[in-house]
Amino acid sequence: MKFNKIKIIIVVVLSTLPAFSQDILTKKDALKITLENNFGIKIANNNLEVAKNNTSIYNTGFLPTVAVSSGANYRRDNQTINRQDGTSTSIDGAVTKSYNASLNLNYTIFDGLGRKYNYQQLKETYNLTELQAKETIENTYLQLFTAYFQIARLSENKKNLNEALSISKQRLQRAKYQYEYGQSTKLDLLNAEVDVNNDSITSINAHQLLSSAKRGLNIILGIEKEVSYTVETKVDFIEIMNFKDLNKKVLVNNSLLKQNKKNIAISEFNIKVNKANYLPSLGLNTSYGWNKSENPATSFLAGSTANGLNAGLNLSWNVFDGGSTKTRVANSKIALENQQILLEQQKVTIENNLKNTWQNYQNQLFILKAQEKNVLTTQNNFERSKERYKLGQITSVEFRQAQINLINSKTASNNAKFDAKLIELQLLQLSGDILNISF
Repeated sequence: MKFNKIKIIIVVVLSTLPAFSQDILTKKDALKITLENNFGIKIANNNLEVAKNNTSIYNTGFLPTVAVSSGANYRRDNQTINRQDGTSTSIDGAVTKSYNASLNLNYTIFDGLGRKYNYQQLKETYNLTELQAKETIENTYLQLFTAYFQIARLSENKKNLNEALSISKQRLQRAKYQYEYGQSTKLDLLNAEVDVNNDSITSINAHQLLSSAKRGLNIILGIEKEVSYTVETKVDFIEIMNFKDLNKKVLVNNSLLKQNKKNIAISEFNIKVNKANYLPSLGLNTSYGWNKSENPATSFLAGSTANGLNAGLNLSWNVFDGGSTKTRVANSKIALENQQILLEQQKVTIENNLKNTWQNYQNQLFILKAQEKNVLTTQNNFERSKERYKLGQITSVEFRQAQINLINSKTASNNAKFDAKLIELQLLQLSGDILNISF
């Protein structure tokens, strides 16, 4: 009676699960949505826009600066003047007014080539930001398809569990008939009920895991999407080149290695920028000004107006700055050496990672083939056990074991398939090819 109650509760729970009309989220659609809405990719694109702005001519110092200034002064005071002949004049509230306006232009003609190297450094910084954005997209690709294939894995496993539940229900129905007609014991009926209950609970848990995985995928997609959709479960493997050629491709195209090479170029230009301080700088300044004044009676002039053009060159050479330029040059050389060391370290790390990933991939492909054979064997064994169970030649326990073996082999084969695909994606990311693959 207790088992019957449990069964009724499980059936009610399953019947209340959402029954939405399911639409298919293809790999191409998921990728398109991610590229448009993923938060990390949006930030990477904004950073790239900032780097692009920094390489503009307006940020290089090659353009002159132009400034307009103007002013007006008002002065009111009491004045007394004494002349050479001994006479004097006093005025209360003497007013003095003056006005001025000027247009100033300054331009650095030569600064020791600092601007030139700084501009080249900014361009390399933009290239570095491009590579960083590419790496972000590559990582997002891997995150996306890791989540996507996890949903596909859980969907396939849930399908297998539902098939197992259906078989267990058929067995329970058969056990009821046999018990009613006295062809089996109460124990066989109770075992069948327990197996249905266990399979139902497993199916519910699988449904919950699947829903959680879909909500996790929504975060990567950057949208809020109902979890009623389905995904493509078919997996196509690509033909990856041999390890030697793959290793060469990694050393040329890997995003981290390319970023480090850009950092080396930036450090080289940084040395040149600092060395520019050893050279003199030559600047041009010119202005056009207008001045007007209105003076009180105590002034020798009642007023004046002047306008004209001024121009000049200025040369400056910091012959000795206390050693600060020398220190900056020395430190920038050390920074360059560190970047070169880091490049070598990354090469060793990535090559080691490639070897491990390649070996895992080969092993996983072998496991996949072995598991596919196991599925055929357990499927054949289950079909035979099913017929023998109907004829009463094996017990329900033996039939259940054959059923469990089939479920386990299907699950293992399914897991091996998606594990191999994910390792394949890791290889593609290492070689810099993950963005070139059509999904």
